[in-house]
Amino acid sequence: MTSTFSFWDYAVFICYAILILGVGLWMSRSKEGHERNEEDYFLASKSLPWWAIGASLIAANISAEQFIGMSGSGFASGLAIASYEWMAALTLLIVGKYFLPIFIEKGLYTIPEFVEKRYSTNLKTILAVFWIALYVFVNLASVLYLGSLALETIMGIPMIYGVLGLSLFAAAYSLYGGLSAVAWTDVIQVVFLVLGGLVTTYLALDTVSGGNGVIAGLETVYERVPERFAMILNKSNPEYTNLPGISVLVGGMWVANLYYWGFNQYIIQRTLAAKSLKEAQKGILLAACLKLVIPLIVVIPGIAAYVIINDPEIMANLGSMANNNLPSLDQADKAYPWLLQFLPVGLKGVAFAALAAAIVSSLASMLNSTSTIFTMDIYKQYINKTAKSSTLVNVGRISAGVALLIACVMAPLLGGIDQAFQFIQEYTGVVSPGILAVFILGLFWKKTTNKAAIIGALVSIPIAMYFKVAPKGWSDSPIFIDIPFMNQMGYTFLLTALVMVVISLMQNKGAEDPHGIQLSKKLFKTGPVFNVGAFAVMIVLVVLYSLFWN
Repeated sequence: MTSTFSFWDYAVFICYAILILGVGLWMSRSKEGHERNEEDYFLASKSLPWWAIGASLIAANISAEQFIGMSGSGFASGLAIASYEWMAALTLLIVGKYFLPIFIEKGLYTIPEFVEKRYSTNLKTILAVFWIALYVFVNLASVLYLGSLALETIMGIPMIYGVLGLSLFAAAYSLYGGLSAVAWTDVIQVVFLVLGGLVTTYLALDTVSGGNGVIAGLETVYERVPERFAMILNKSNPEYTNLPGISVLVGGMWVANLYYWGFNQYIIQRTLAAKSLKEAQKGILLAACLKLVIPLIVVIPGIAAYVIINDPEIMANLGSMANNNLPSLDQADKAYPWLLQFLPVGLKGVAFAALAAAIVSSLASMLNSTSTIFTMDIYKQYINKTAKSSTLVNVGRISAGVALLIACVMAPLLGGIDQAFQFIQEYTGVVSPGILAVFILGLFWKKTTNKAAIIGALVSIPIAMYFKVAPKGWSDSPIFIDIPFMNQMGYTFLLTALVMVVISLMQNKGAEDPHGIQLSKKLFKTGPVFNVGAFAVMIVLVVLYSLFWN
């Protein structure tokens, strides 16, 4: 291990770990005289208050992908990557008002369960298998890889030991306690996450300003690299292919965000565990407010690191340690771990606890959701239809353990992938447009048929792959070649939806599908707290984009 991690840093981190494990195991205990059932394990007994939901949504979302991946993208491209966070705030409001009322009314455990009620068991199974594979081979593996990268960079811990350590930490309380243990520890994780992130941001900006504070640091960064504060990139920008201009506001980013926040099991599961719809919506609002400030702790440090590295005077003042694991445009994901080594004694432990909190909370959330889908949509459906509650809980624990073992094997194989956040977005961008089309039309168009949904889900993948891999020369039309992946998602969604509409109209001759959802204005009525909060969030977004448009 490197000498830069002191005794007090270890002490702070160990205290954090003991606190999380203690709270997780305490929340995992069974109440006297009550045998834990599937609702207790997978939906926290439907007892979560709004503040726990909001905190847990952020803890599940903010992981190594954001701390390391988005800081890396901030280093490489600037503030534009923050659109994922700021547009997510608006997306959360839409999910809270229009999606949640339907999900909670139907009493769902899993998102595939909605597919069964709206379409068919066959389509539910197809999507359940897909989500399990995505969570295990992409999400869990990438979070483990990026977390282990941080351990290796900061503390010198070999990748394999980092993978095992993080896995055991997350498994210690989440496998036994289920969603209740995950959600309540997330409240603590978010405190560490935000405070630790702010500490790193303060250090980076204070370093840039030569010790004159955060505000002076922000001014200096903006003066040095004003082009990296442009939210809407033009085609001359090297990162335009990742963040294609106005498309981040009106194009494919809506596909990514609506899919992630509206139909992603490990996100939406928290809201399904709410005491009531009103509590879930207030939790969504809290998460949207927190999303507005997340770029301050995950993107700004990356931009500041870029300024520091390109300033010989600052680098000289930092000493020889500044040349350790130096980030570059080709290895941008090293930016955040590189910054942590300059934190003073004790604070480095706090910042590292924040990073660990982000990683472990996301791992625990993904494990719980993977086991929920496997247990409720695969095991109970096909293997043991009459399984007792205790059996379902045990199967959930075992399946989570197996998923974690597979992810541990896959994680080291992701080495060499730069800007991992972009990698994850591009990979899920192949499948998310088709799934989003299935859900959006299923929710809001009563004529959508099961046949159309199955064909649409299957056809969307070759459509997306064509946009992704078709080389120049296959077509004289530029719309089919060299398209930014975000635009690819938008085109794939529209084409998939068109296929589904045509098939539905042909099959039912324009009649409504018998499984179509009956909607009413009353279903989407929200309370004054949500309405006022949502309006405030939208005003803040308008101001932010006005200030940093280009």
